[in-house]
Amino acid sequence: MTPSTLEIIAAALFAIAIIHTFSTKAFERLAHKRPRHAGIFHLLAEVEIVFGFWALVLVLAIMAMNGARDAIEYVESRNFTEPLFVFAVMVVAATRPVLQTAMRVIELAARALPLHGALAFYLLTMIVVPLLGSFITEPAAMTLAALILGGRYCGQQVTERFKYATLGVLFVNISIGGTLTHFAAPPVLMVADTWKWDTLFMLSTFGWKAACAVIVNAVLVVVLFRGELRTLDLPVERETARVPLPLVITHFVFLGLVVATAHHPPVFIGLLLFFLGIANAYERHQDRLILREGLLVGFFLAGLVVLGGRQQWWLEPALMSMGSDAVFLGAIGLTAFTDNAALTYLGSLVPGLSDAFKYALVAGAVTGGGLTVIANAPNPAGIAILQDRFDEGSVNPLLLFLAAIVPTIVAALAFRYL
Repeated sequence: MTPSTLEIIAAALFAIAIIHTFSTKAFERLAHKRPRHAGIFHLLAEVEIVFGFWALVLVLAIMAMNGARDAIEYVESRNFTEPLFVFAVMVVAATRPVLQTAMRVIELAARALPLHGALAFYLLTMIVVPLLGSFITEPAAMTLAALILGGRYCGQQVTERFKYATLGVLFVNISIGGTLTHFAAPPVLMVADTWKWDTLFMLSTFGWKAACAVIVNAVLVVVLFRGELRTLDLPVERETARVPLPLVITHFVFLGLVVATAHHPPVFIGLLLFFLGIANAYERHQDRLILREGLLVGFFLAGLVVLGGRQQWWLEPALMSMGSDAVFLGAIGLTAFTDNAALTYLGSLVPGLSDAFKYALVAGAVTGGGLTVIANAPNPAGIAILQDRFDEGSVNPLLLFLAAIVPTIVAALAFRYL
C-alpha cells in the first residue's frame, strides 16, 4: 500500500507525539529557564495535553490540504465513546462514598493476613483492585487504585524508586486484570462481539492466567520493598461525616449504570449529569470531584483517537505480516507505541484468523499495556491522579517503562506458558 502525503504527515505527527510524551521534563525545565513563556511550556509539559495538541496539528494539516469540510468530516468520523466513558467513570468512581467503601473492604481483608498493616493493605490493593477492574471496568479500577495508593503510600516519605515500581506494577496489573470478563478491558471489548468471546471463555482462557500474574507481580514488589513498607504506618483518616448508607448505595448504583451503558454516550453522560446534581446536593459527604483530571484524561484519549485514526496504513500490514507465534511479541512491542485497543480492533477487521493468532494478539496487547502512558486507555487516568506525588510533579516516561519491564515479563510468561 502506497501511503498518501496526509498519511505520512499523520504518521510523523504520531511519532512526534510519542517523543513528546518522553520529553515532558524538558518542557518543565524550559518553563523555569524562560519565565516569559512559562505558561506555554507548562502546558506542553502536561502528559495529558500531548496527543490532544498534536491531534489539533493534524486537523489543521487536513484543513490546509483538503479544506475545512474534510477536516470536520474526519473528526466527526472518529468514535469518541471511550474518552467520554473514561471521563464519566473516573468522576463517579473517585467520589468519597465509593473510595471509602473500597478502602474499608480492603482493610477488613488485610486484617486477616499475617503481615504488617501497611504491607498487607498495599499487597491487597495491588491484587484486588486490578482484578476488580474486570467488573467495574479498568478505568474505574485505575481511578480507585491510584487514589488509594496516592493517599496512603506515595504521599508519604517514600523513595522515587518505590513510586515508579508501584506505578509500573499497577499499570501492568490493571491492563491484564480486566481480562476475567469480556466487557471491562478495552482491547478485549474491541473483539469480543466479532469473535464471539464471552465471560466464560475469557475466564477460562485468559482470566486465571492474568490472576496468577497479578498476584506474582504484587508479591514481587512487596518482597522487593518490604523494608520500606514496614516503616510506613497507615495514615489515620481525617474525621469526616459518616456517609449515609442510602447515599453509598446510590453512588454504586450510578457507577453500575455508567458501566452498563458504556457503549451509549448519550445515556451515560446523562447519568453523569444527574449524578453531579446529587453530588452537589450532598456535598458535605463529598471530597473534590476530579472533573479537571477526568477532562484532561478524556482530552488525551480523544487526541489519541484522532491521531490513531490515520495510522492504519502502516500498523495493519505490520501486524498482519506476523505469524501467530511472532504476533504475541509484536503486539507487546507495538502496544508500547499505540493504544492496545487499536491493535485488537485492527485484528477484528481481518477475516479468517486462526484461534492461535487471536489469542496471541489479545494476550500481547494486554501484556504490553503497562509499558507507556499511551499503551492502555486507563493509564492516563493513573498519571493524572498520581503525578503530583512524583518529583517535579510529573512522571518520567522512561522510568515508567523501565519499572514496567519486570511485571510485563511476568505477564508474558503467564500468558505464554500457563
